[in-house]
Amino acid sequence: MDVFEELVRLRRAGRKCALATIVEVNGSIPSYQSAKLLVRDDGSMTGTIGGGCVEAEVWNAAREVIETEKPQYLDFNLGQDAAYESGLICGGQLHVYVEPVIPQPRAFIFGAGHVSKSLSKVANLAGFATVVIDDREQFANRDRFPEADEIHAGIYEEIFPKLGITDSAYLIIVTRGHRDDLRVLRWAITTGARYISMIGSKRKVISLVKELEKEGAPREVFDRLSAPMGLEIGAVTPEEIAVSVVAEMIAARRNPNSSWRELSKSIFTNPALRPVLK
Repeated sequence: MDVFEELVRLRRAGRKCALATIVEVNGSIPSYQSAKLLVRDDGSMTGTIGGGCVEAEVWNAAREVIETEKPQYLDFNLGQDAAYESGLICGGQLHVYVEPVIPQPRAFIFGAGHVSKSLSKVANLAGFATVVIDDREQFANRDRFPEADEIHAGIYEEIFPKLGITDSAYLIIVTRGHRDDLRVLRWAITTGARYISMIGSKRKVISLVKELEKEGAPREVFDRLSAPMGLEIGAVTPEEIAVSVVAEMIAARRNPNSSWRELSKSIFTNPALRPVLK
């Protein structure tokens, strides 16, 4: 299997991986400079940098790189002791660069109204591939969303399984009413999306959450929900709301350790605002 073709396939599928490359060689090693090993997010591999204990250590590093999304530079000295134990009687040195390969983040916008039009445009400019979903074909169409990567018109529950949500997905709920917001939120909290947000007042958000709790949803699943959505910048117009939401998405993207939550006005993500839930 070609490493580069597999890398592209994984990225298009929204999956993370790590690419390990031998970038420098001194002396004799059981491989060659530029050899590559691709480690998928499920731990499986394709390609090789020579096998043995070196490849095992690189695999461990690759798993960490996938998790942290930060590259690592590894040095190996295949001296006689290390070479003997690994079965690699070479005695050379090699340097391996392990880099994360992160898929393009995808913004799934549920609802195709005025706010969604601005959201799709601003998110696209910020580097997100946008996917628009609505149950009205007269709203969810190419004329209204020319920049969208995908557009789906139909019953929400029938579209959900087709979306392929991964941890590089950002879900924004801006449907035409509370009932549809609830339908989408009920599904969204079961996914592994990195970011989930919903439009509406604190009163509306609390009402929908309590309804889902009555259905059996535990309170902790809402910890990933940013609602009301967006950073607090005093946004009023659809364009301003889009800027505030995409700014929050960028913060979530660039700060995967959840420090972005400190900037949020959400009653779920900001601990200072949690008392309103009680």
